[in-house]
Amino acid sequence: MKILAVSGSPRKNGNTETLLASFLKGAEEAGAETKFVRLADIPFKNCKGCNACHKNGKCIIKDELTPLFDEILASDILVLASPIYSMTVTAEMKGFIDRGQFIWAQKCVLKSLVFDEEHLKTHLGIFFSTAGQDVPKLFDAAFPPMRAFFNDAGFPYRENILFPGMDTKLGGKTTPELREYAHARGKEITEEMMRK
Repeated sequence: MKILAVSGSPRKNGNTETLLASFLKGAEEAGAETKFVRLADIPFKNCKGCNACHKNGKCIIKDELTPLFDEILASDILVLASPIYSMTVTAEMKGFIDRGQFIWAQKCVLKSLVFDEEHLKTHLGIFFSTAGQDVPKLFDAAFPPMRAFFNDAGFPYRENILFPGMDTKLGGKTTPELREYAHARGKEITEEMMRK
């Protein structure tokens, strides 16, 4: 079981990454092989919207982000982690998702990328997020881009692990209880997927 976690937080070891580390530790204890990638450490260019990928399924941009997409497609569980900035995912995460347009082109335009029932049964997409506020519909604008990318890349999107109110209730810091919850979810989800 391979789990790839991609962090879109610009804050190294902030709330999102601290809780994500607990999640991955729980997954490892359940037997998963995990890898963590921080988008802020990868210099990459944004999608140009040129639609060249619609012709051959390949992105014309070649940079340090390019190999990450191969790792994604080789993973069993994909965790996309982002704090909520201005009511949606960070610029880093959105830029990454937009660069995945070539995967959409392979699947929806060229029909060269197909995921069978067995693949969909044994793969999972997870949105992992923190937010300073705790207001109604706080995470709602982040769900559609997550759903789009997971669907394109062959990861059924069935899990949201969300932590609202980090500033208003907790003074901007994680707590042992939140870390324990993230750890437990990592272990539970991994065990469930390994039974499939």
